[in-house]
Amino acid sequence: MKASAFVYPWDVVGDGEAAARIAALGVEQVTLAAAYHATRALTPRHPRHRVVTAEHAAVLYPPDAARWEGRDLRPYPAGDWAPGDAWGEAAHALSQAGLEVHTWVVLAHNSRLGAEHPHTSVVNAYGDRYPWAPCIAQPATRAYVTELAAEAAVRPGARGTELESLGWYGLAHLHAHDKTGGVPLGDAGQYLMSLCFCPACREGYGRHGLDADELATAVRAALEPVWRGEARDEGWADVEKLLGAETAVATRAYREETARTLQEEAVAAVRAAAPDGFQVLLHADPVSYHCGANAGVDPAHILSVADGVVVPCTGGAGPIGPFAEQGRAGAVLAANVTVVGGMGGSPHTLARDAARARDLGANELRLYHAGLASDADLAAVRSALADL
Repeated sequence: MKASAFVYPWDVVGDGEAAARIAALGVEQVTLAAAYHATRALTPRHPRHRVVTAEHAAVLYPPDAARWEGRDLRPYPAGDWAPGDAWGEAAHALSQAGLEVHTWVVLAHNSRLGAEHPHTSVVNAYGDRYPWAPCIAQPATRAYVTELAAEAAVRPGARGTELESLGWYGLAHLHAHDKTGGVPLGDAGQYLMSLCFCPACREGYGRHGLDADELATAVRAALEPVWRGEARDEGWADVEKLLGAETAVATRAYREETARTLQEEAVAAVRAAAPDGFQVLLHADPVSYHCGANAGVDPAHILSVADGVVVPCTGGAGPIGPFAEQGRAGAVLAANVTVVGGMGGSPHTLARDAARARDLGANELRLYHAGLASDADLAAVRSALADL
């Protein structure tokens, strides 16, 4: 199985040994962040620092001023955590070490955008805004996401891209010092709390036969048993039970249409900007009503649009089967496995987990994350990849 390791530019820039160290893991490829959200990250081997604080979502290369001229929504350049063309500098070093470099692009997830342009954010049925979650129904947001996808994905020297959060983002997000876990929401509660009521979505519900005010009232009523701890987590069946089947299906149809068309537009924009043979993958979940970094998609549709998917499969188990069942020849079905022990990964069982993912239909591996892992974690990865 071809393996790629996720890497940040700051893992490589300023560390002359980083590229060779990553290549020595036995991976053929790196997935190098080109546009990324705010984060605080360890760099346990870097000669100059041990903690990098990326204060806001940013592109990790110089954005093209002409491309963004006159637009209210535009990408933010990085601060001192990734100055200049950090992506290009890191990509060059990694390529010199014999690694194929692909971009890693985070799209509909940007807290600074929501703070400075609050009207762009998802608004729940209670009127609360989610500044980390741009509403992908809004025309200006869709234009921003599509343009960012094309620019950030097709960096000089990149052979492909992986597009993360190309779909609906919802409530589930570790935001600052997060205190939202007091009531278990389950899939149903997460869905209901992720329905958007911004002006664009209110109009969209109308196209699907729903009155937005009535829907918001119904959502609040449906959430009452959730707040009391009485709702069962039965997935979509529970959404239909709480909201009513007809209403639930209409909301889902609207959201699926909105995400699907954005995915088509963004992938088309990347392909138009990219050279022949450029690979386009999406971080995806096969349950279409799911929100988050791994956007909910219809497996048959997304594999007709993109070259494949990256699916969370830590422990070797993950929802990759519905993609494999499509039987699409040549599609990349990459199992994303966490190999950082301190973040819930199990690098010492990587060989077993990779075999389990392969049995479910995976044909490639993604290893999260070469820069964050300890030396012991990386040693376990080297050993496992040598045995595959």
